[in-house]
Amino acid sequence: MIWMAWRQHRRQVLFTLLAFAALAALMVPIGLAMRNSFADLGLPQCVRDLASAGVAPETRDSCEQGFHRFTNQYGALNLVAVLLLILPLLVGLFWGAPLVAREVEHGTHRFVWTQGISRQRWALVKVGLVGTVVLALAVCYGLGMSWWVDPLTKTAQEGRLGFIVFDLQGVVPIGYTLFAVALGIFAGTVWRRMLPAMAVTLFGYVGVRAAVEMLARPRYQPAETLTFPITGAEPQEGRGDWILANGIRDADGKMVLEGSRIMCPPADQMPQGRVCGEELGLGPGAYNWQLYQPADRFWLFQGIETGIFVALALLLVYLAVRWIRRIA
Repeated sequence: MIWMAWRQHRRQVLFTLLAFAALAALMVPIGLAMRNSFADLGLPQCVRDLASAGVAPETRDSCEQGFHRFTNQYGALNLVAVLLLILPLLVGLFWGAPLVAREVEHGTHRFVWTQGISRQRWALVKVGLVGTVVLALAVCYGLGMSWWVDPLTKTAQEGRLGFIVFDLQGVVPIGYTLFAVALGIFAGTVWRRMLPAMAVTLFGYVGVRAAVEMLARPRYQPAETLTFPITGAEPQEGRGDWILANGIRDADGKMVLEGSRIMCPPADQMPQGRVCGEELGLGPGAYNWQLYQPADRFWLFQGIETGIFVALALLLVYLAVRWIRRIA
């Protein structure tokens, strides 16, 4: 049974490996060029300096200029990163959805089940083979993308927790890929036609990913709060923190203006007759407020999100194997 499953999918494995090699041939030179530019601009030392407390203002300004130059040079690659987000979905569409649906649609499953091979063994062997190949590819993809996006995340204010880059690196691509394949297998088992199974996989994957990213991820851990006055020196915020919300509050804690901040010089340096925030109706005691997730929670969030999608994948595979018993 294992040899038969391999013969069925070996061409698919070959084409997938070729596509993976082509992607690597395209991305590796770009990644090497980014790393060379990152080093030439002296940004590795800037990353170390900004991670320490009490960095001098002139050092911070110089580093920010270097980050800005790097972003101007390679910022367009964020569009490439967006396209790379769909790779786990493509694996689910072309590996998961046809796994059972194609067999049932063509009627070849009847031949196997009449040769003394149980439905459960047939399903477990096929799912196990595909799962092993997909897992290996997902690990390579996650490691490769972590290496590729590293310079981009170090120059971005939001760091590794930022939108898109969090989804591309670390261990979460493994969870996304396994979930996409499991969803495709389940959809093909229930709908038993390739096109409906692929459609369910597409919309189900996008819907679950969006729900987890927007509703669950910001709440993996209680967010922290930062407050600072509207006058005086601006605080040195942690680079790479994920800012969930910010705004200006009055002395009673009531939100006056969402999504904004205000910083005025000390009162003795203000123009005569002007009061900081008077155009907004701010009185004494007003302050800036910020809700954020610290940058050092990256791996914790990666582990939590990967666990969610791996658990969903295992549940879908279990349901698919049980549902196969209902196929005529």
